[in-house]
Amino acid sequence: MQSSTQPSACPPELSDDVVIVAAFRTPICKAKRGGFKDSFPEDLLVPVLKAVVAHTGVIPAEVGDIVVGTVIAPGSHRAAECRIAALLAGFPDTVPVRTVNRQCSSGLQAVGDVAAAIKSGFYEIGIGAGVECMSIDFGVQQQPRVNPQVELNSMAKDCLLPMGITSENVAERYGITREEQDEAAVVSHRNAAAAIASGRFKDEITPVKTKRVDATTEEVTESVISVDDGVRPDTTLGVLARLKPAFKSGGTSTAGNSSQVSDGAGAVLLMKRSCASQRGLPVLGAFRSFAVVGVEPGVMGIGPAVAIPKAIKDAGLEISDIHLFEINEAFASQYTYCCKKLQLDPAKVNVNGGAIALGHPLGATGARCVATLLHEMAKRGSACRYGVVSMCIGTGMGAAAVFERGDV
Repeated sequence: MQSSTQPSACPPELSDDVVIVAAFRTPICKAKRGGFKDSFPEDLLVPVLKAVVAHTGVIPAEVGDIVVGTVIAPGSHRAAECRIAALLAGFPDTVPVRTVNRQCSSGLQAVGDVAAAIKSGFYEIGIGAGVECMSIDFGVQQQPRVNPQVELNSMAKDCLLPMGITSENVAERYGITREEQDEAAVVSHRNAAAAIASGRFKDEITPVKTKRVDATTEEVTESVISVDDGVRPDTTLGVLARLKPAFKSGGTSTAGNSSQVSDGAGAVLLMKRSCASQRGLPVLGAFRSFAVVGVEPGVMGIGPAVAIPKAIKDAGLEISDIHLFEINEAFASQYTYCCKKLQLDPAKVNVNGGAIALGHPLGATGARCVATLLHEMAKRGSACRYGVVSMCIGTGMGAAAVFERGDV
């Protein structure tokens, strides 16, 4: 069962709040090598869609829309896979499905899109989700044609920079050292390992039954995956210091201080507060604001440092009002810069680890972060009222959303 608070009567002035009543994710597994290396995207999306329905008792036909964040796979093909996943999960053909791609913020964008639709009155209940099967899709795309017009605009040209190079640009421009980046990686693994050991993720993770194929013998084995498999508890500064730069000769970004290539999925069930109250459903969190901003493509990683203040201001709050942050660790360089720029208390940020340790299944990361944030806020109770999810976005953007603990 997910962490939650008891339902209470809905004050009239809060009846139109958009709230989250369930948020689940799969474990996150290493692409090509981890527990989901032979899984299809439907195999990951179906369990979390089923979980939000089973936890709340919502009738699948009542869901107004399912929006799924996804990045790498060809759009039309992944859209069909997501529709298939919904049908396999027990949703009737009357429930529509669509995908959204805003790079690394796609899962959060999906949640934001559903919240906006509910707020606008398009429907009362919706699911924002995300899925990425990087074992299947990563590295297999055809080389796209590039319009020669990009040569006429330096920022347009920078939209095509490899993400690792943008990480190096952030480190160089803002003076983020290799030691700072490696330290951030060590903390990420340490926090994630502690969270796993103490069962901190138990409420948010939906175990997934899957099959693995032995690359040598082709023997098929079935198993149930219930734990993130990318975390390395024994990571130290000494180990990381021996790694060579991954993207640029003489650079500071390595495989050890960058996010992992991963497989995973997540789903978030949203509805009006009045609807939740009528159904007697505990509220996990209220959706307070959502902001997407643009930044220079060449230093796209700074996006959270710009998006977070805007989302917080839109919610009528100050940074000091925020008790927890989930900031995607695309690269330690940009993550460290954003924390320093906003002067965030380390004790409030990624307290259960981040993408460097857990992994970064691109389209699913936003939904994963929402689940992790809201469950942690529920565990902390009255000491934790507001939380923020944020990430940088390829081609030069940043996204952030503010949530309020459900029983406030």
